Order: sequence, then C-alpha cells, then structure tokens
Amino acid sequence: MNPHPTEREPGVSLWRQIARAIEDEIANGALAPGARLPTEAQLAVRFAVNRHTVRRALEELSRGGLVRIEQGRGSFVAEDVLDYAVSSRTRFSEWIRKHNKEPSGRVLALREIAADTTIAAGLSLRAGAKVVMVERLGFADGRPVGLSNHHFPAARFPGLFASLTQGLGISEALATCGLSDYRRLTTKVSARLPSEYEAGLLRMPRNRPLLITENINVDDSGAVVEFGIGRYPTPRVQIVFEP
Repeated sequence: MNPHPTEREPGVSLWRQIARAIEDEIANGALAPGARLPTEAQLAVRFAVNRHTVRRALEELSRGGLVRIEQGRGSFVAEDVLDYAVSSRTRFSEWIRKHNKEPSGRVLALREIAADTTIAAGLSLRAGAKVVMVERLGFADGRPVGLSNHHFPAARFPGLFASLTQGLGISEALATCGLSDYRRLTTKVSARLPSEYEAGLLRMPRNRPLLITENINVDDSGAVVEFGIGRYPTPRVQIVFEP
C-alpha cells in the first residue's frame, strides 16, 4: 500500500477519502481477496489521521462488502461469495470442493437431548423424544462458512451416538446404522443478525446478517431421518436453489 498520506480533497470527509483509497487498491489487485489489511494504527500513520477516522472508513467498506472485520483478528479483503446450491443431495464437502477449496470441519457439540417443539416438528416426533444432536463448524480453506446443528431420531438410529463419538463423519455414521443414502425433502430459508456466539465462531461482524436454513432429509421410503439448522455468513455465502 502507498505509504504516503493522501492529498486532501476539499469538501470530502477524510474517512471517505481513506475508504476510496483502500477500495482503489482492492480494485487494482494491490490487495488480494483474503489479504489482511494493515492495523488501524498503521493506517492512521499512513493517512496522518486519528484511529477513529480510520475505523469509520473500515466500517463503511465493511457495509459495502469489500472488507470484513473479524473481532480480535483485524480487517481483511472480502473473498468471493460461495454459492451454496440447495439440491436433493446437498453435502458440505461436495459443495466446498466445487469451488476448488478444501473442506474441513470441527464438531463443537455431540449429545443426546430431548426434542423441543421445533426439532420434534422437523423430525415428526413428539416433543421430548430423545434426539442425537451434532453441532458442527464447517470451513473452506480454513475460513468458517457454516455453523450447523444436525438432529436425528435416537430410536431410529440406536448406534449413531456411539459411531459419532468414534470420530466418524455424519454420512459414515449413518451408514453404520443401515442408512446408505438420504435426500433433501424441504429447505426453509430466513435471515437474522448473529448472536455473539455465532459471530465469534464465524468470524463475522454482528451487524451483517446470517442466512438460516431449516432442512428436512428423508430416506428412500420418505421417512424423516434428519432435521438440520444451518447458519451461513452473508459476507461469504449465498444460497442458490437448484431444481
């Protein structure tokens, strides 16, 4: 980045001039997608302004989708948005590999719970029925792109919890329980602002919305086998429905 202060433009606020200078460097490739920006202190020295002015410029770039601000980590040039294609067989790893990125994931929670009314309705169970719940954080090239909760009827899959505790993936664990394949029946999409917990895990600002999906998966006979809730950061993911 240019180490010299920008020439002041009469009638244009300083933070807008700074935002424009950073935007130009993103546009001409001087700052690549995913690149970390200098710190607020470094930018303040470069532009000969105070940190509050720099912060205002970065916030404006973040609202415009050019920069993402990660709490505790700094500011980064926004990457290309990933299309999350919803089809009859939507699998996380396949989705990420279609974008030439490496998928990975981390299980955050694994336990048996009593189904609340939402989960029970999704699984066509009575409220309070025992359910296996897996919460998972999914990554593309090390960048978090999805936070999901998967719910399965414990009575239908008595060995599922044990298989998952052994480190098997969800599809592998279901296969050990006799379910070789399943398909998407419905997907309901909504949006809301993230909680502090969600924003921290997904490394996103709390003023940018999450896309929320509620998914019902069924087996070949049409019986419900999974109710899933996915949360995706809009700075990095958009949902596309395929026939």
